[in-house]
Amino acid sequence: YIAGFPAHPHRGFETVTYLLDGHMLHEDHLGNRGDLKSGAVQWMSAGRGIIHSEMPQQEHGRMRGFQLWINLPAREKMKPAGYRDIDPSEIPVAALRGGGRAKVIAGTLQSEGKPVPGPIQGLSTDPLYIDVELPAGATFAQPLPADHNAFIYVFEGSADVGPAGAEKRLATHTAGILAAGDRVDVTAGPQGARLLLLAGRPLGEPVVQHGPFVMNTREEIEQAIRDYQSGELTRVPAAQAK
Repeated sequence: YIAGFPAHPHRGFETVTYLLDGHMLHEDHLGNRGDLKSGAVQWMSAGRGIIHSEMPQQEHGRMRGFQLWINLPAREKMKPAGYRDIDPSEIPVAALRGGGRAKVIAGTLQSEGKPVPGPIQGLSTDPLYIDVELPAGATFAQPLPADHNAFIYVFEGSADVGPAGAEKRLATHTAGILAAGDRVDVTAGPQGARLLLLAGRPLGEPVVQHGPFVMNTREEIEQAIRDYQSGELTRVPAAQAK
């Protein structure tokens, strides 16, 4: 394995680490220690600043997963950092028609007319994060807020995405950005499909990213760099310490 990710900073966004297979250890300057194993999720909000490490804890066997970066609105970029480990037992798994299944990490799945809420709710971006597994030919449909941005990433098999007669084929390791609409329809290919469905409310704000920092202006990025170099990045302001 690579040497992992030794201590490094972040500011202005959230990271969502979903480990499909393997074992990884998270540690940060706040004293959090997360032992992330197969099927678990780590949801970390960098806020005004966090310094953390993510290090593999195995020498053999498979390690794979995803890390999604979710932007924070300007009003939340300087809030205190936060961290949450989500055990696989906390992530609901819904049986789908045709033999498929869906793991709901964030937001709410609509399954057979019934809502299946995930453990992450109530964030400014209203994220939807679902891991969907379908056997060959099985279908999956999910309503989406018409004003949200959404995409699908197929990481096993293939899938046809879109309404009948207008489907687009997504092969393995292919992402598709969804057009505006209030629902998504998926049909698994001949080898079945496993995919992530991700959606969220757009913030409508400028985005300036440099390395581990995501802010709204270049000046804020430069301040984040200075704060990291001086140690201010992780210093809690008096107003937040009360």
